[in-house]
Amino acid sequence: MPSERLQAFAVWLTGLPASGKSTLARALSALLAARGVRVVVLESDDVRRLFTPKPRYDAPERDRFYGALADLARLLAADGVPVLVAATANLRAYRDRARAGIPRFLEVFVDCPLPVCRARDPKGIYRRADAGSAPNVPGVSAAYEPPLRPEVVVDGARDPAGKSARAILSALASRGFLAGRTARGWRRGAATGRRGRRRRWRT
Repeated sequence: MPSERLQAFAVWLTGLPASGKSTLARALSALLAARGVRVVVLESDDVRRLFTPKPRYDAPERDRFYGALADLARLLAADGVPVLVAATANLRAYRDRARAGIPRFLEVFVDCPLPVCRARDPKGIYRRADAGSAPNVPGVSAAYEPPLRPEVVVDGARDPAGKSARAILSALASRGFLAGRTARGWRRGAATGRRGRRRRWRT
């Protein structure tokens, strides 16, 4: 029998390392949970430990990893499970692959200047990059391609995560991505998407 579940949404949070993607994903997850929408959060570091336990972070490995991450998000969304992806995905092609396979897709650019990200550096990525022990760090020794037309842009340097999460929630609601969503899942035929021009939200 065909599944009665409708396609769920996927939100991809992209930005430089230490821009605040994971913090924002947790804040958005909490907001959605308070409204009865349970999501799966895919953080790149957690998923990478499963796919590439000893990562090299070179281009071929990134191609495989982000392809697998996009496919995982696609499969979950197709089965009616909303997904939040917190992953730099430094090339646009990686995020475009996810967009192409997920009809209810929202790209969020966590815009944060490199000096601010360097000052935070909670995982020591930039310190290791400067010391030469962490090659291919986006924004330092590897390219980072910001989105050209993200649905939402948030200020990762100035705005608190709660404010940014509310902007994303508004964007999801305006597109009908939350319509018909209850604590038990999608009601058949209740969710309708909107097509046409993408409306951008900026905090």
